[in-house]
Amino acid sequence: MTLRDLGWNDDFEKAFNEASKDSWVPGRLIRETKINFSALLDDAEEVDCVVGGKVWHDASCDAELPAVGDWVAIELGAGENDEHIIRARFPRKTCFSRKAPGKSSEEQVMAANVDIVVVMTDAGSDFNLRRMERYFTIIQKSGARCVVLVNKSDLFEVEVNEKAREEIQELAPDSEVYVTSATRHEGLEVLKSYLKTGVTLTLVGSSGVGKSTLVNQLLGEEWLWTGEVNEVTGKGRHTTVARELVVLEAGGMLVDNPGIREVQMWTDEDTLRDSFADVEELTKRCKYRDCKHQGDKGCAIETAVKAGDLDLARYEGFLRLDEEIEELNFRRKKRQMIVERWSKRNNRVKARNRDDRIELEKEERGEL
Repeated sequence: MTLRDLGWNDDFEKAFNEASKDSWVPGRLIRETKINFSALLDDAEEVDCVVGGKVWHDASCDAELPAVGDWVAIELGAGENDEHIIRARFPRKTCFSRKAPGKSSEEQVMAANVDIVVVMTDAGSDFNLRRMERYFTIIQKSGARCVVLVNKSDLFEVEVNEKAREEIQELAPDSEVYVTSATRHEGLEVLKSYLKTGVTLTLVGSSGVGKSTLVNQLLGEEWLWTGEVNEVTGKGRHTTVARELVVLEAGGMLVDNPGIREVQMWTDEDTLRDSFADVEELTKRCKYRDCKHQGDKGCAIETAVKAGDLDLARYEGFLRLDEEIEELNFRRKKRQMIVERWSKRNNRVKARNRDDRIELEKEERGEL
């Protein structure tokens, strides 16, 4: 297995040649623990490595630190007990991110350098078009291709599965949407058709929608421990708990993600507008440029909703996402202000300590 089989390309090679030194080698990060990473090198050699000091200091936020899927330059330790150190992270061709869960304003990288993001849902309790809108928005922002699997088709009527597929397809016409049943191995060949040599794919979706079962089938073994399905919640137990990039024997790579309970936005206003192009087009027809779309005279949005041309739930989803982005931008600016304020304070303290030290040295030399 060569670097090209792992997704290496001319852009990564150029970045490596510009940054590398004699003792450095390129590698792709396949696993992250609390203390280190595992990386695959040329000829499928796997090594454990730690992040170098310069990489830590050069990163302005956690999202700029190495993540699973990243290509990095590694300085191999000379001795048997010497650590292998990540000396550089190369620019990503795609970056699938969300806002970190909770009240944080930080970006959380779910997978780096992925070509295809597969969203798994079902036609039952997990089916939620507003959540799918969020997925589509952040996938579009990432630069990756989007595929959707409406899984667990064996649990629902054909008409229910098809209705869910059609509604998702209408929501994202550029995506490929399939109805599958992981337990019956239906649609597995469709997924395999995307996994070519050098292609990286990641699976996302709520816990219990069948991701681990599908991964097991792709690997041909019980790689991930799947548990029984809870009869009350319909969710699986003992599923994926950590991200890992797995190289598939038939070609391609898979990054499996832990179940995502909340999909908070990590994007910008332009991407949001592109994802809701139909709503954005209607806003241009409003009588007033500053229309709030909440009872304003001549509002094209309200006219479209009343006429049945725009789904009210979709527009309400657009407003909620817009509010989230505005809140996220506010938190970002607030955090930046705090960081800058602490930086100025620390610089003043350092300068005062330096002056005190100079005065003390002068006094010791009898110059004062």
